[in-house]
Amino acid sequence: MNAMAAAAGRTGSPAFMLGRLAVVPDLSGALWLPDERTLVVADLHLEKGSAYAARGVFLPPYDSAATLATLTAAILRHAPLRVIALGDSFHDREAETRISADNLAALRLLQGGRDWIWVSGNHDPQISAAMGGDTTDRLSLAGVTLRHEPDARETGFEIAGHLHPAAKVRMRGRALRRRCFALSSRRCVMPAMGAYAGGLNLRDIAFRPLLQEGFSAHLLGDTRLFRIDSRLLLPD
Repeated sequence: MNAMAAAAGRTGSPAFMLGRLAVVPDLSGALWLPDERTLVVADLHLEKGSAYAARGVFLPPYDSAATLATLTAAILRHAPLRVIALGDSFHDREAETRISADNLAALRLLQGGRDWIWVSGNHDPQISAAMGGDTTDRLSLAGVTLRHEPDARETGFEIAGHLHPAAKVRMRGRALRRRCFALSSRRCVMPAMGAYAGGLNLRDIAFRPLLQEGFSAHLLGDTRLFRIDSRLLLPD
């Protein structure tokens, strides 16, 4: 069994090619790169709940723990040699000072025995060494650029986050809206993994310069991913 077939067997989702790079959307919202033994995640937004609380908007303060639990499950499923977090991993510049000791310990445990790369985002342009891992603005794997914010000027292949894509469709007579991967022949825009991150409808104008050619949405269902042709997507 080749790497792509094996990956599909573990995740229930087939592999797709971005140039020379095989990518497998995972139900967690992570992207598995089997040939690179790399797990890519986007927009964790750790400590978003505590950021709102500091402004007097009190949400249940469990979002970081829930997000790290989702990330932990994806790491246990794939056993990556490397994890790349594509920016906005922390909700703001002070998130590192608010993260609990337990959540920080859980994060450091996930980093053990593997490379960990933080890509800077607009919410977290600088990440301190106290959070572990290495930091960069962008990187390239097998000719594919990985960055936080997708760049419409990119003429090659790209994996990015930032926009928190979500898709609305009609299934079995009712409307359903879920976070999703947006995948074209040259670009993958990843869903936000953060528990409180939310999502922007793929029909929003922000996606038009990025997904001009045919693309598909891969909705995160309860037990599987649903691949939906872009022509079936509904506006909010």
